[in-house]
Amino acid sequence: MPTPQNFIGLMSGTSLDGVDGVLARVNPQGQLAVQAHAFTAFNAPFKAELMALNQSGPNELHRAALAGNHIARHYADVVHQLLSSSGLQPQDIAAIGAHGQTVRHRPLEFDGDAALDRPPVGYTLQLINPSLLGELTGIDVVADFRNRDLAAGGQGAPLVPAFHQGVFGRPASCVTVLNIGGISNLSVLHPDGTVLGWDCGPGNALMDHWCNAHTGAPFDHNGTWSASGQVIPHVLAGWMAEDFLQRTPPKSTGRDLFNPAWLKARLPTDTLAPQDVQATLTEFTALACANDVRRHAPAAQELIVCGGGALNGQLMQRLARHLPGVQVIGSEQRGLPPLQVEAAAFAWLAAKTLRRETSSLPSVTGAQGARVLGAIYPR
Repeated sequence: MPTPQNFIGLMSGTSLDGVDGVLARVNPQGQLAVQAHAFTAFNAPFKAELMALNQSGPNELHRAALAGNHIARHYADVVHQLLSSSGLQPQDIAAIGAHGQTVRHRPLEFDGDAALDRPPVGYTLQLINPSLLGELTGIDVVADFRNRDLAAGGQGAPLVPAFHQGVFGRPASCVTVLNIGGISNLSVLHPDGTVLGWDCGPGNALMDHWCNAHTGAPFDHNGTWSASGQVIPHVLAGWMAEDFLQRTPPKSTGRDLFNPAWLKARLPTDTLAPQDVQATLTEFTALACANDVRRHAPAAQELIVCGGGALNGQLMQRLARHLPGVQVIGSEQRGLPPLQVEAAAFAWLAAKTLRRETSSLPSVTGAQGARVLGAIYPR
């Protein structure tokens, strides 16, 4: 029987805080065991540059290319940390799964032609120079996971529900998994093996932006600042009317929609207390996610939360308040710490790619069929 292989997964999400990486062993059945975890933060100027690249700007192709190189160097730093802490060498790693940094996500838009019966494909853009990453690490790299799903008519996101099913799914009950990064995405794992998943709406992106602008802190630690404020009902009601929240899955989004300009345009006055706006943003995130659980997974008995949002105590309390019949827990209670889940997913996806196994789910993305995802860049 083939033995498990070592894979590294690297993820930098829409929170723009930095790069999480895990080194994991993945056996031929797809079971994963994390061996090591590492993180490197983005400094403020680079975070600001990535934020700016979410919008059109001067010389953006040049800047995006350089940012891709910089991302590769950050990723390589995390790889070296993982190798050092585990005592392994590059030749001991089968491949790196490198997500890259999403700066644009506009699937199924722009380029269709109804007269030619040609549906739109749109695009998704993750900055990363996988060739440079391979040079810097001496390890095969798997990148560009999303575009094959787009080519097959899908959203290209989210990609983690299949992994969630393998790690958190249970045959006797409906389980939901909520990843709260910059954007929130929900996986619904039915006991019969059916998997659904989609983006719910904002996660940490708007909360982090508002907190940084008014306190200087990169995020609201444990939701303490939010807890000091009061929800503004009419503002919350306006945000909850956002069209994206009303759409039925499959659907995905990003900072193309939920960004500082979106927030500024929907604040009725500049005189609102900043802590009250933060409380309302926290409630907005929690309510959008909870509504999707109630609407699409009424039989769910458990909500497993991962991503940085799982570390926000106030946000977790609001989720539990809106889902009184559901056990709301952090993913560490099911064996995988919140900040390791997405990176572990890309280690798992890289293993699937090398084995030429499909890893996309048409029930999640709306694609015409399951596809082998990712492009391989040999060492």
